[in-house]
Amino acid sequence: MRTLQRIRQRVLDRRYFLSQHGEDEMFADNLERADVEHAILQGQIDKKLSRDARGTRYRVVGPALDGRPMAVICRVHETGDLIIITVYTKGSPT
Repeated sequence: MRTLQRIRQRVLDRRYFLSQHGEDEMFADNLERADVEHAILQGQIDKKLSRDARGTRYRVVGPALDGRPMAVICRVHETGDLIIITVYTKGSPT
C-alpha cells in the first residue's frame, strides 16, 4: 500500500493522534480537526522528511474545508498509528 493511502486509511479508521503542538498550531490558524482530515484525504505528499532519528515525517498539503491551502506534518508511529505533529495554513510560520 502506498504511503499516502496508509496515511489516509489511518484518518478514516480514526487511528491518529494530534500532538499538543499540532493542536496549538491548528487553533492559531483557525483550523479544526475536520480541516486536518480534509487536507489529508484530499491532499498529496509534498515532501518526505527522512533525516529524523524518530522516523520519517511527511508533509501533506491539501485544502482546508474552506479551501485555504494547508500543510500537515505527520509520521506513522511504530504502533502503526498516525501522529500529526503540526498543521498550518500555507504561508503561516510553524
